Amino acid sequence: IQGMKAGYEEAKVRFIEALEEIKAIKGKIAERVISSAQGAEIVVNQRPVLNFSANNYLGLCNHPAIKEGAIKMLLSHGFGMGSVRFICGTQDIHKALEKDLAEFTGTEEAILFSSCFDANGAVFEALLTEKDVVISDELNHASIIDGIRLCKAKRLRYKHMNMEDLELCLGNSKDCNLKLIVSDAIFSMDGDVAPLPGILALAKKYGALVMLDEAHSSGVLGKTGRGITEHYGVMGKVDIITSTLGKALGGGTGGFICGRKEIIDLLRVKGRPYLFSNSVAPAIVGGSVAALKLLKHSNHLVTKLQENVKRFRTKMADAGFKLLGNPICPICPVLLFEGKFATEIAEELLKFKIYVIAFSYPVVPKGMARIRIQISAAHTFEQIDQCVEAFSVIGRTKKIVLTPKLQ
Repeated sequence: IQGMKAGYEEAKVRFIEALEEIKAIKGKIAERVISSAQGAEIVVNQRPVLNFSANNYLGLCNHPAIKEGAIKMLLSHGFGMGSVRFICGTQDIHKALEKDLAEFTGTEEAILFSSCFDANGAVFEALLTEKDVVISDELNHASIIDGIRLCKAKRLRYKHMNMEDLELCLGNSKDCNLKLIVSDAIFSMDGDVAPLPGILALAKKYGALVMLDEAHSSGVLGKTGRGITEHYGVMGKVDIITSTLGKALGGGTGGFICGRKEIIDLLRVKGRPYLFSNSVAPAIVGGSVAALKLLKHSNHLVTKLQENVKRFRTKMADAGFKLLGNPICPICPVLLFEGKFATEIAEELLKFKIYVIAFSYPVVPKGMARIRIQISAAHTFEQIDQCVEAFSVIGRTKKIVLTPKLQ
């Protein structure tokens, strides 16, 4: 026991040094505690604030229809399965949700996972060999990066959304058997939308497969919220789509992969996160089915989200702020560069009852700290205007000046 304790004392020094290094860059490290349901307005420290930091893009986290669907399935199918899918963890409701997801995305088949992180972790090791190559956008999500590390395929990265560099990578991979291009659909830290038509054109030219992570675009992009493939009019053209039930589609937990039938069939028998993780809980399935039903019957939430995004981005620009990302994207990063300064601005905004979070290293590169605003269909125009006004007052007080590079 003494030896074990001594060993940890040495490791403890290293862990404390790592924490101090992060604190020096980003300032205070603490999770804010919410004492209400998720929504456009939440309760923090016993007072109501406006939430502009949730992935609750359609405002469904506390929607009556979602809660009703969850409760109904909880009562009829129980709290959990206590099993992985292939042993005794597949209920009729899991198969029904997978069918709904395939229809929603315009693909052949779908498979559920405990999270989108796990979905991305399943793909590469199951599908690729050492004779293959995976070509990834340099700003792809951490789950894609970690998933790629698990496989033996050759790994190449192309410059962010740069089709010339992607083509160069493809040209250098002619000796590889299977070529897989992978990209986020919406990049969560930057609000960029992937140039899917260009990716598909290069994939066709070089005989490559295409995989997209639609975690932040499912329910967001496209006239009816079916994602980036609907937005660009190419539904059914992407080989692998990964996404989540934890953002626009109800905001619970769970992820999924949609795509070609043979790929989905192979993932059922080789996808390790699928084989070794518990089934998605019945209540989550019920809420997710209800979310898809809402989107199928009406696109008014998607339309309201797009209207809110346009209003926020326009008013912030008029107030003198430069937002990163695509104009249609509900992820609206305000770049502030220095981590402690970004944290300070976020704390000031909370005094104005605006809940936002500063992002700094190691979540984003050093010197690229930002406040990431996320717009929801649940926000009213008045709430959006209140957020813009708070930014404007603090911006004048703190003398936030845009650098020439961003103007």
